[in-house]
Amino acid sequence: MFYFCGVKIHQKYLLRCIELAKKGLGTTAPNPMVGCVIVYQNNIIGEGFTDPYGGPHAEVNAINSVKNKEQLKEASLYVTLEPCSHFGKTPPCADLIAKHQLKEVFIGLQDPHDKVAGKGIQKLKEAGCKVTVGILEDECREHHKRFLIFQEKKRPYIILKWAESNDGFLAPEKSLRNSNPEPFWITNPYSKQMVHQWRSQEQAILVGTRTVLEDNPKLTTREWSGKNPIRVVLDRHLKIDTTHHVLDRSAQTIMLTAVDDTSKHLEGITYEMVDFAQHLAQQICDVLHRHGITSVIVEGGAKMLQTFIDANLWDEARIFKGTIDFKKGLPAPRLQGTLQQQQKIWTDTLSIYRND
Repeated sequence: MFYFCGVKIHQKYLLRCIELAKKGLGTTAPNPMVGCVIVYQNNIIGEGFTDPYGGPHAEVNAINSVKNKEQLKEASLYVTLEPCSHFGKTPPCADLIAKHQLKEVFIGLQDPHDKVAGKGIQKLKEAGCKVTVGILEDECREHHKRFLIFQEKKRPYIILKWAESNDGFLAPEKSLRNSNPEPFWITNPYSKQMVHQWRSQEQAILVGTRTVLEDNPKLTTREWSGKNPIRVVLDRHLKIDTTHHVLDRSAQTIMLTAVDDTSKHLEGITYEMVDFAQHLAQQICDVLHRHGITSVIVEGGAKMLQTFIDANLWDEARIFKGTIDFKKGLPAPRLQGTLQQQQKIWTDTLSIYRND
């Protein structure tokens, strides 16, 4: 319960900032999805969240939404993350706040980006703003988990995702499958739609060669409105050919391979060399970080998933369990994690684990 007095009122406004910020999910990366609220005499007079990448930041949108700009001099600004202090795609938000002479700024947490990292806070203080940092810091860290992992650990936020049969298999034995490459659906249509929603929220999706050859997936958001993730495909010997959807150029695609012969590289596809004999999961993380990818869904296959589990390079696992029994087939991976959430998606059970 939040009381409208003292520090509790600040928490109320920061919660609203987080609520607003979520509207940027899937569109702002590699920028963080920030939310901002401006308060004058205990009333919200301006709100904003970060536009899709390249557009205005939350603070700019919030300030622009204020009808009477004269009120800003006596207003307080609340924001989930430290305002930026450098020129990027847009001018520094700290400069804009200082220009309008806001008297107080309440910040959820300091930005770890080396171009900000306290510089925005310092600019505000030098402009005469009273700055408070650390309001609902845990909640803001959870909200900004993708951006923070990318900045602090120099890798994307990694989500493992798979569906397994009721008796723990990813797929039935080959004799039970059709000869044509296509996905074998364990889960119901509602779970499938949820997965497509997830794809629209993350920057990239990663699969291995065997998954492509056996299932010929599109890895797009056909069942949900939103952008397609960047497709990242592991293909050591470039076995995947143009009959497979991942090479149809309908979405940005990065191929991770050991083949450096550019005559075998297709136009419109990005190729990155990796050493398959050395710490593969870490190399993949390094490539994705270099491409500015802040989050990735590792969707298969079993070997790929297990590679990340064995390297302890994962943050979240989303596991569907269907009602079908295979009795024999390809066993699902096993991991140690903390169960955060479990829910029924019609006939399926979705379990979400965190790697603590």
